[in-house]
Amino acid sequence: MSCETCHSRDLCALALVDRAWDRAVRPRLYGRIHIVGNDWPAHTKKFKMKAGVRLKLLRRTLRERKALAQHVREVKVPRLQTDGEAVEAKTLDLVASIVMACPNLERLVGFYPVYGHNFDRLTYALSTRSCLKEHMWMIGENPSITERSLKQLPPGLMDLEQTESFLHFHDRWRSLSTLFLCSQKHGVLERDVFVQCLHRLPALRHLCISNFDMDDFDDVTLQSLPSLESLRLQDLEGVTFWGLSEFSRTKSAKGITQLSLVNLDITYLSAISNILLHLTSLQRFTLIQESSPEVAVGDLVFQPVIASQQLRYLHWDVLLPGSANDNLASSIRAGGFPSLRTLRAPSDYDGQLQMVCRPRAQVVLPSDKYSKAYRASAESDSSGLARTLFTARKLAQKRIEDARNAVEFKIVIEEEGVVQEVFDIQGFMGTIGSQISYNLEPDVPSSDNALIDFLDLISGSKEVTPRDGCTGMWNASHPAGKKWWNHTERYRYHPVDLQRFF
Repeated sequence: MSCETCHSRDLCALALVDRAWDRAVRPRLYGRIHIVGNDWPAHTKKFKMKAGVRLKLLRRTLRERKALAQHVREVKVPRLQTDGEAVEAKTLDLVASIVMACPNLERLVGFYPVYGHNFDRLTYALSTRSCLKEHMWMIGENPSITERSLKQLPPGLMDLEQTESFLHFHDRWRSLSTLFLCSQKHGVLERDVFVQCLHRLPALRHLCISNFDMDDFDDVTLQSLPSLESLRLQDLEGVTFWGLSEFSRTKSAKGITQLSLVNLDITYLSAISNILLHLTSLQRFTLIQESSPEVAVGDLVFQPVIASQQLRYLHWDVLLPGSANDNLASSIRAGGFPSLRTLRAPSDYDGQLQMVCRPRAQVVLPSDKYSKAYRASAESDSSGLARTLFTARKLAQKRIEDARNAVEFKIVIEEEGVVQEVFDIQGFMGTIGSQISYNLEPDVPSSDNALIDFLDLISGSKEVTPRDGCTGMWNASHPAGKKWWNHTERYRYHPVDLQRFF
């Protein structure tokens, strides 16, 4: 299997065939530029640089040949630092110069530095790209804001210059459709700033908000969101079950087709019922939390407790056992989800949700026996609650095997009162005729976590220190041999689509 380096080399060879091939290959070669892994040692020695040689060469090419720069839509920047290490200012400036050289840039992939309400060239460069379609804000801590927070309560922690600068960055993003707002290390982004920046983006359709304090994002801010198609709310202590119920009734929520609620600790099942009832366009729904949402004391219970006529995909992950899984299973049996086709439930400890799905012969994957979780389970058998796909698949497969070994019923064949043959019919786990598929596969291949998270985007340990990476020797049978095809070992990069977050 090749890598981005080998792929680019092959495209370059095709472009050298003749002018017709060059015209056909050029948009492919420069439309999506992915620079992965470490630089070639000979290049670092020649240019007297520790890292970033390919970025510097790319910048020179784009500046000298404007026609090629017009093709660039996506740029993947190599990981130049380990996890937790701050990005150097010269690296930001180098990436910013590449962004400025690409007038039609739509995406900057794999490079998400922390923005601490201080000016940097990369943020300014991205703010000038009018074709930008997606952006991720990683809001970090600012010393002046932290100092003011010790003397006063919000709002007013961000000064006028910080507020205006942040809002001004969004003025030219008329085509931005996907936006991530994430707080890191007590990053602050006040309520008014949230509302104003979101309403400055006319093309915004997909929004993710994560890890903000209740003083920054709460139920009131939630009601002010613009019309969206996809929404992910994660680790927001200011969002309550009441705010979610009220938001589902707003006009801006009617068009939502994908909704993810991660670690919001929704107390009552009625809030989830209201969301599914009022969001009439909802196709995908994700719920992840530790506590089990329960029916409020004194409420009358009618089946189905929760229902959605149009929902097709449901990720239901409640870590602590309670009545939530039982209520969902009962609602499915009562016909509350006629359009549901896929159910993913990693915390289905007793198999209630597996029982209402279509029977499967095998849930475990062939790669499970090579995973770290398999080796860990062989050493120690823990009975504690865990939110891992390996454990979920292991328990689901055990339920399938136990049902298969049990006799469900017998068929007895008699002739003239004499028993001729007896057939034992083994059982199965699931419901015959169900249209729901029981899925325990991750969003990111080979991951043990079902839902994609920010670490899947910002972690670069595999790229900095690749193991079993590509060295170009997969095609070493070429007559030119090792000298032509060999390159520095690099990680086989697979792009992560941000739409998987919703």
